[in-house]
Amino acid sequence: MEDPQRARSHTVTTTTSSFAENFSTSSSSFAYDREFLRTLPGLLIVAEIGLYFNGSAFILYLSAAVVDASSVSPERDSHNFNSWAASSFFAFLVTICYAGNTYFSFIAWRSRTIQ
Repeated sequence: MEDPQRARSHTVTTTTSSFAENFSTSSSSFAYDREFLRTLPGLLIVAEIGLYFNGSAFILYLSAAVVDASSVSPERDSHNFNSWAASSFFAFLVTICYAGNTYFSFIAWRSRTIQ
């Protein structure tokens, strides 16, 4: 003899997350982040981000400058040659600026990690 199956209830039980209850968009919830950037670990993170950005920009600009310089060829039209030569010069100038900025970012990062 089979037992008749009971009807299931259609009730749904939900719970709330403690994170959702504590989250607010007021400025007081972001106060910790501002204070964190003033601490030593916060400064190190900012310095590392600057170091990674400047290093990657240096590599990308260097590759673009090399490709730009290798594509310059003297032709009969001197204006075209002068434009390509100027473009290569300024590409290497920007590359040198990013290399210097990467160096100074590295020095700043290194001095903060030694402290």
